[in-house]
Amino acid sequence: MGTPDFAVEPLRCLVEGGYDVVGVVTMPDKAVGRHHTQLQASPVKQYAVSQGIPVLQPEKLKDPAFLEQLRGLQADLQIVVAFRMLPEVVWAMPRLGTFNLHASLLPQYRGAAPINWAIIHGDAESGVTTFFLDHEIDTGRIIHQERVPIGPDDNAGDLHDRLMLVGSQLVLRTVEDILANNVTPIAQDEYTNSSEPLRHAPKIFKETCRIQWTQHTVQTAHNFVRGLAPYPAAWTELVCGEQRHVVKVYAAVRQFAAHQLPVGTVQVDKEQRLCVALPDGFLCITSLQIAGKKRMATADFLRGFKLTEDAHME
Repeated sequence: MGTPDFAVEPLRCLVEGGYDVVGVVTMPDKAVGRHHTQLQASPVKQYAVSQGIPVLQPEKLKDPAFLEQLRGLQADLQIVVAFRMLPEVVWAMPRLGTFNLHASLLPQYRGAAPINWAIIHGDAESGVTTFFLDHEIDTGRIIHQERVPIGPDDNAGDLHDRLMLVGSQLVLRTVEDILANNVTPIAQDEYTNSSEPLRHAPKIFKETCRIQWTQHTVQTAHNFVRGLAPYPAAWTELVCGEQRHVVKVYAAVRQFAAHQLPVGTVQVDKEQRLCVALPDGFLCITSLQIAGKKRMATADFLRGFKLTEDAHME
């Protein structure tokens, strides 16, 4: 059960590992295109169809017709990767249960966006967890975990790809151990460190992605940009005189320096980067996208854009 690219790799590993994948459950096809007249299948559905695997696409997971189809597959085990919250009637169905692959070291970062929030918070480590589903989201007993380092310049896309590969192997290991009756699931309470507060990973919305310059240092602004790149991308407004331009920020570098400039002031450095003043230095933007244009290097953007003396970010 899964939808995005993150869920395709574990499915591929199961298929190529010789497991009998009797069915795939994914989201209904999504309307895309300028007039929403075209339907696009999820990455998981596209892969399943290419392998001749039956695909179920319920609108509602408690729909009696879907539940009947699911029972008809007679699955021994269900595996969930980047899907929806399942009702008990679904996760309790198989004789060996249902387990989930989550892109964090649970109980840290329960929720929809664990990869983004780990980087936004400046963590040096993340990981993947397999756990049996329970009534509350992301709270079930842990089966296995694998730790993965986060580099100081890694963005969410980098970490996504690394966790996807490590997670796929953890899914295989978990399946093998469940089939061999070689698992001892552990309650998440036993993983809780009283000196480390639990952080959550709520869904990210457009307003979440706005850079609030007055609330940042150079390091936290850098983490924020990395944690939202390449998607959905941090954004800000570039104010030049009477003009306001929405700008997505895809990459930036840190420049620590003492200065007297107001926070948000924009300068161009000798390497043709937009450097935004923060209390302890500058965040120098190297890749951006202005509304209505394609993503580009900042140097290319500056060749066709004239900054005013009062230019600043809000």
